[in-house]
Amino acid sequence: MPHEPILALDLGTQTGWALRDRDNQIISGTISFKPGRFEGGGMRFLRFTHWMNEIWALSGSIGAIYFEEVRRHAGTDAAHCYGGFLGVLTSWAENRQAPYAGVPVGEIKRHATGKGNASKDAMVDAMRGLGFSVSDDNEADALALLMLAIEREEKRALV
Repeated sequence: MPHEPILALDLGTQTGWALRDRDNQIISGTISFKPGRFEGGGMRFLRFTHWMNEIWALSGSIGAIYFEEVRRHAGTDAAHCYGGFLGVLTSWAENRQAPYAGVPVGEIKRHATGKGNASKDAMVDAMRGLGFSVSDDNEADALALLMLAIEREEKRALV
């Protein structure tokens, strides 16, 4: 039975992503939106928009988008980048009437590892333990968020 695609994102210059497609297959990875040497700061957000359009086209729409809701950042630049990606994501989703929701970092970590303050390594280990070949903590976070999102969507379907 086909499912609505679910996209999970760990937003940032190095964005982790995980997608459950209509056939219940899960694909994931990371993509860099670091600006090139001769690019303006807004190019990262344009590339993010183009990438989202590609994901939409390849998946045939997206039934739900979940993103890691970060409340604290290592520095001002990280906060600005996150805010920019979040603004692009939410306006992009609104334009397509795609539902979206933020999930606090601690909730994702607790769901994946049992500890709300799990380390990056613990998150990678937890996703590898589920059989995923994870390249870094950004991809691991996106996969962990996708596992939580799938569980939420399945509960919602039962109601």
